[in-house]
Amino acid sequence: MSEDQLDRIDRNILATLAKDGRLSMAELGSRVGLSKTPVQARVRRLEQNGFIRGYVAIIDRERMGEGHVAFVQVKLSDTRSAALDAFNKAILAVAEIEQCHMIAASFDYLLKVRTRDIAAYRRVLGERISALPHVAQTSTYVAMETVKDK
Repeated sequence: MSEDQLDRIDRNILATLAKDGRLSMAELGSRVGLSKTPVQARVRRLEQNGFIRGYVAIIDRERMGEGHVAFVQVKLSDTRSAALDAFNKAILAVAEIEQCHMIAASFDYLLKVRTRDIAAYRRVLGERISALPHVAQTSTYVAMETVKDK
């Protein structure tokens, strides 16, 4: 199933669940104009076809002691497929890295890193990120305030 095959109701279901993934099927059906059984079938189909990848709780990272956010530009010494694969695999093992994006720019990857404070970030950078396969250079940008976090 492709995006082109989604109808208005499917798109409404996705938009509604993106705002509140804890809705009951009856409430979801009410919001999109269907009864419980047909909305359940649609949600199941959207899950099976990969449009819904999962359901999560939004955690207050500040309260969990993970309020320090840094964005790290990473330049690799080698960008051939084997090197990229090694980096991609190794990045999954670093718990503090919340996001990792391959970028088309003068650097290769952009990481979002969460830690308790700047000292913890410095340790993660020096001991974990810099030790990842093929890392040649990093540049760090520290977030002073999160204005929007969807």
